[in-house]
Amino acid sequence: MTLEKVDPVEVFDAGDKGRGLRTTKALVIGDVVFTEASFSAVVFDSLSMQVCHNCFRRHASPHRCAQCKFAHYCDRTCQRAAWDEHKRECAAIRTAGKTPKENIRLAARAMWRMLKYGGKVVDSQLTSLDLLQDHISDMVDEDLKELQDDVQRFLEYWPKTKRALGTEYISHLLGVIKVNGFTLSDQRGLQAVGVGLFPNLCLVNHDCWPNCTVILNHGNQSALDSAFHSQRRIELRVLGTIPEGEELTVSYIDFLKLSKDRQQLLKKQYYFDCKCEHCSKGIKDDLMMATKTDEKPSADQVKEVTEFGLKAFEKIEEARISGDFEEVVKLCRECLQKQEAVLADTHLHHLRVLSIASEVLSFMRSFKEAAECASRMVVGYGKLYHPSNAQLGMATMRAGVTNWHAGLIEVGHGLICKAFAILMVTHGPHHSITKDLEVMRSQTEAELQMFKQNEKAYQSVREAALFGKPLAEPIKEQVKELVQGAK
Repeated sequence: MTLEKVDPVEVFDAGDKGRGLRTTKALVIGDVVFTEASFSAVVFDSLSMQVCHNCFRRHASPHRCAQCKFAHYCDRTCQRAAWDEHKRECAAIRTAGKTPKENIRLAARAMWRMLKYGGKVVDSQLTSLDLLQDHISDMVDEDLKELQDDVQRFLEYWPKTKRALGTEYISHLLGVIKVNGFTLSDQRGLQAVGVGLFPNLCLVNHDCWPNCTVILNHGNQSALDSAFHSQRRIELRVLGTIPEGEELTVSYIDFLKLSKDRQQLLKKQYYFDCKCEHCSKGIKDDLMMATKTDEKPSADQVKEVTEFGLKAFEKIEEARISGDFEEVVKLCRECLQKQEAVLADTHLHHLRVLSIASEVLSFMRSFKEAAECASRMVVGYGKLYHPSNAQLGMATMRAGVTNWHAGLIEVGHGLICKAFAILMVTHGPHHSITKDLEVMRSQTEAELQMFKQNEKAYQSVREAALFGKPLAEPIKEQVKELVQGAK
């Protein structure tokens, strides 16, 4: 069974993994295997007032639904586009007098759609929610108790005027959501903002070193008439050459964990034993726990630094939660000082501290120190991640921007160019992140030319832009000359 001719995939028996998808023709890096609109999707409860419930973009002052007072939208156009999906939810929330948590809302939205259209809403849909695995038989007692509680909450929320649903089917639907829900990000790809169901994507099995990646394209909601809006959709994109007949895979979790830790997480969250090559052979585990090679530290030194780091992480998290960022930076510096003489640049504990330090230092506008941490972090990431990994691309972009803000325009521009090359593969040229990055790439290129012509004038302009400092008259004249020369 295949999708439309433009979608070169077919369902096949993947053995212990159940059903899977494989390609029916050779694919190359950057190809889009298929796109798929969500069967149903909801914004997380915690972000319901900050994210548009239609396109999942973050919005500073969203428009609120006047009836349920729960759903929020970019504007009335987005609200009209979402009404067909929201109207039953809107009535149910008003009747119930409260809003249930996101998995209940997602299950209800999926159920309303199935009642209206059936199990398959488009011809290109390869499977129905009924046929997806729920893994209820694999759940531990704690998960089963939570599932039973959610079934009861669903029944309390489901309109009494609608067709009665059996608890067994509701359990199945909630089980499917637990193991198949796809996390949706905001338009910058920096924060998870919701969850959705994509039946075709659910057929793509996991591999810790996959040949594909999946991203959310938010669609285009710029038209005044919602009829001209394009749907939000996921895109399955190719990370390297895939020969005809090979299984398509994605990674369900971040790769930066030891094999045993990834296996434990996958077992707990998705109820399967990962037997991929990287887990079976422990590939890159040695790098993730590597120590310095020039002056190899003793086992006692490694143990001391590791234990210090674990205790520091707890204190760092407490300080972050309380907003004591000075304390966070102090703890990170202490940690890095101890780690640098013992741990390699690919050690997971070292990378974790560098990530926290760069983020907090950037927030505190200590850009030069933040840039140093971010640059070192990206070096380590580059040795661990797949060359076309989206996480690597995003981290490289952040490092580039941080160096840019620090006035290190040559390094910043180089990192932004590297990030752009990665995200062109993982996100494609039409994604909002890639478009933003293209603008940054053009701007840093122009600034780099200015820097090479007159470094003093460039630094003065940079400080004026970042810190609101006025430009001295001689500098203003130099800047005018540089701008005219660039034209």
